[in-house]
Amino acid sequence: MIISVILLVKAALVYPGGSLLDKNSVGFGWSKNFISNLFSEKAINGLENPGRIWAILGMAFQSVGYGVFFINMSKKISLKAWGSVLKYIGFANILLIFLIATPFHDLGTISIILTLFGLFIITFFILKSKLRLLKYCCIICLLTYYCFFFLYGFSYLGLAFIMQKVYSLSSILLVLALEYFTKYEDFVHSKTGGE
Repeated sequence: MIISVILLVKAALVYPGGSLLDKNSVGFGWSKNFISNLFSEKAINGLENPGRIWAILGMAFQSVGYGVFFINMSKKISLKAWGSVLKYIGFANILLIFLIATPFHDLGTISIILTLFGLFIITFFILKSKLRLLKYCCIICLLTYYCFFFLYGFSYLGLAFIMQKVYSLSSILLVLALEYFTKYEDFVHSKTGGE
């Protein structure tokens, strides 16, 4: 996940320019461009985009990172049915997240819904655990997703550009925290019905 962020930042640094709000802007504006602008052969201003390869590699690392995360979390969840759902989300995300960087971008956005659903499942189990700080982190992360959908859906693009980076960063930080600071024992008491 960290390599993914580094590669996407590298892609943004060499992006020639242009945004949905100003075709003549210079460079990648973190508050004026969507990350998906980095995946085009040509930048919005019409120039060749030398950052494209870095962005595609960044998404490849991100797709594997999210996939492995959900597969690993599926082993920590004590209820097998929900663990299986997380495992399938992990395998699906390995393919679908990468599609965001291809001409099949719209199909790849299904990964955002799957990721959100997976994080919602994990949040449910975290809320039943004793991991107090992670409870707040999960709720904040989910709220950033919902805020983005609201802003984008109602065409508040100026704020949606920013919120996309906020939800992406909060999601990556949450994934890293859940990966390295949770274990199976944290979720054992979450079983229901005396299992």
